[in-house]
Amino acid sequence: MNFHALSAARYSLRKFSPQPVEQEKLDLILEAGRSAPTAHNLRPQRIFVLRSPEALEKADACMGSHFHPPVILAVGYDGAVSWKRETDGKDHGEIDAAIAAAQMMLQAAELGLGTTYVGMFEPEKLLSAFPEMAGTTPIALLPLGYPAEGAHPSRLHNDRRPLEELVRYL
Repeated sequence: MNFHALSAARYSLRKFSPQPVEQEKLDLILEAGRSAPTAHNLRPQRIFVLRSPEALEKADACMGSHFHPPVILAVGYDGAVSWKRETDGKDHGEIDAAIAAAQMMLQAAELGLGTTYVGMFEPEKLLSAFPEMAGTTPIALLPLGYPAEGAHPSRLHNDRRPLEELVRYL
């Protein structure tokens, strides 16, 4: 599948099959996150693979939406490895981690898996539930797995604003 077709077909999966994600596919997805471009090549992104029943239950308790996937990727960054912009003090690690998340989501789609980007969760609760994440700032949870039977994009998936509304040539 070419990139245009892949990016148009990918949707936020909200109904997961219990089928496990093969380690080979998970490795390819994680590699996509590892190889994402980062500022100054600092690689501040951190990815935690949650797949035990206990870990999934703890992560689920931190989210407002519940998808019950076989895997959740907790994506964040290590502020000690990142850098702050002098102009506004924004930590660039957040941007780098978001790029890594996007690449992993696209890699998953290419492999026939689905994801959804969950930005509405309680980071402090997540850090408390997972002491192994100490020192990181979580930015997203990515439920990951195979689509359940009957899963489909939302009814608005193909509704797109015209390019002219989104792009301005200056």
